[in-house]
Amino acid sequence: MSDATAIPFIEQIKAQAQVLVPLIKAFEAELGTDRARAIARNALAGWMRDFYAQMRADIDNPIDLIAAGLPLFADQALEYDVVQQTPDAFDFNVKRCAYAEFYKTLDEPDLGFLFVCDLDRAMAEGIGDDVDFQRSQTIMQGADHCDFRYRRR
Repeated sequence: MSDATAIPFIEQIKAQAQVLVPLIKAFEAELGTDRARAIARNALAGWMRDFYAQMRADIDNPIDLIAAGLPLFADQALEYDVVQQTPDAFDFNVKRCAYAEFYKTLDEPDLGFLFVCDLDRAMAEGIGDDVDFQRSQTIMQGADHCDFRYRRR
């Protein structure tokens, strides 16, 4: 992050969880788990797509935006290895994730996936239809690493 006084993203996620977890639990009690989570997923995905569509407006290559943005999310939260970075591809593996660690301390990794990991696909969609995103596993869901694969179409 360029502003030394800015709040690290992991701390923002922790603050959001204080509101989102009890809110989704209340919605689940009223609407059922599947319906409540579907509503939350759609709302959050729409917000994320719009946010990244605005960010993409001034950037030609989606891979540049993704690679430049990774340090924002990684700051104090992720340990990762870049597997490949070219103008047409950006691949990295996350080997430690403080987001997953945090949601596991809450005993809510499913909500962590909903509120954090599931937004990666919406982010890629917002960046544009000229980028493909693939991920076959996440630490949040019990894997030993997350495998992020981005391709420019």
